Order: sequence, then structure tokens, then C-alpha cells
Amino acid sequence: MRRADRLFQIIQHLRHDRPVTAQYLAERLEVSERTIYRDVQDLSLSGVPITGETGHGYRLMKGFQLPPLMFDEEELAALVIGARMVKAWADPSLARAAEHALMKIEHVIPDRLKPELDRQSVIVPDIPYHTRPGEELTLLRQAVTEQHKLRFAYQREDGTPSQRVVHPLGLFYWGKVWTMVAWCELRDAFRHFRIDRMREIEWLDARFEILPGRSLNDYLNEYVS
Repeated sequence: MRRADRLFQIIQHLRHDRPVTAQYLAERLEVSERTIYRDVQDLSLSGVPITGETGHGYRLMKGFQLPPLMFDEEELAALVIGARMVKAWADPSLARAAEHALMKIEHVIPDRLKPELDRQSVIVPDIPYHTRPGEELTLLRQAVTEQHKLRFAYQREDGTPSQRVVHPLGLFYWGKVWTMVAWCELRDAFRHFRIDRMREIEWLDARFEILPGRSLNDYLNEYVS
């Protein structure tokens, strides 16, 4: 977590009516108590009105407000629905990020827009546990971003097994399953793979270059446009 994000999280936790201890903050933010002491001191020096002392807990003085974000009702609805989708359908890492994003939105929007956060007119149902993507989706996202090759065992719909080494290019969610689009070294062509049929995913040290004709845009232009 970036320090700026951690400082923001500290402010949110200090909004409780009761004092919040450094130990509690350290456990929630996964840092040392010494880091919390330093962060609280820096927040105080920057003008954030924090009361309390070491060993007894901290509290944010009532009335302190961060500058509000200027969203209208439609923009806020889009952000909330999108974050709820990510919480329900993405991997645990993105789900946590979506939850933190909703927390940030809740604490900085004007009071007149807060009821929009509780509206349930658009429902985002949670996926049953057995179909929810796990940490493998986090690994695949990282491989796409850092252009790392992957090796894995794959089982086609007809049950035929194979071993693949691929250049991961993008991830797609189709409302039921996640798939990965990649350049497949075995087929020397674009292929898409259902993540729930991938096994023994191995992160390879080798990286790949995006070559002409092998990019995600090339795939989209050829198969989607």
C-alpha cells in the first residue's frame, strides 16, 4: 500500500467515536506500530486535527472533512455499481481494492449524495464460491501487465489435455467465466483460455515482446471488430 493511501486509511479509521489504538491501526494496515506513530505525527503536523496520545488511542476531531469529490448522481451510481461488480466477480486482490474505493467515496462525497450509496435499484449478485476466481486471476493480471510468459496445463471442452506456453495479452469476463487471450507458442496464433480450465499455472522468468500482429489490439481487430 502506498503511504498516501495508508494515511487516507488512518483518517477513515479515526472517524470512530471511540479512540483507536496504534496497535489496532497497525494490524489493520499491516505495518508496525512505529510506522503508525510516525504517520499520525505527520498527519498532525500537516494540519489534520488528531487528538490522543501514545498508549491511549487516537481520535479525529469532529467536524473535520476532506475536500468532497464532485460527482453527480449518475457518475456516483456508475462508480458504485462498478465497484460492486469488481467485489463480486474479480479476484480477492481486486475485491479488496474495490471495497477500499467504496470506503473512500463514502467519506468524501457531499451529504446530499450519500443516499445514492445505499440504493439497491441495480443489484449485483455475488457469484457462488466455487465459480469465483481466486489468486490465479491476480497472477494472470500481473503476467499481462509485466509481459511474463506462463506455462500451464489446459483441458479443452472435449476433455483433451495439453501443455501451453503463452504470452498473456488480456483478460475478459463474459458474465459467467473469465478467459485469457494470449499468443500461444504451441499454435503460433492467438488463443483464448478459460481460466477455470487452467491447471498448474507456472510463472516463467522469460518475458515477451509485443510484436506487430501479436498485440491485444491485433486480436480485437481480427476477431471482435
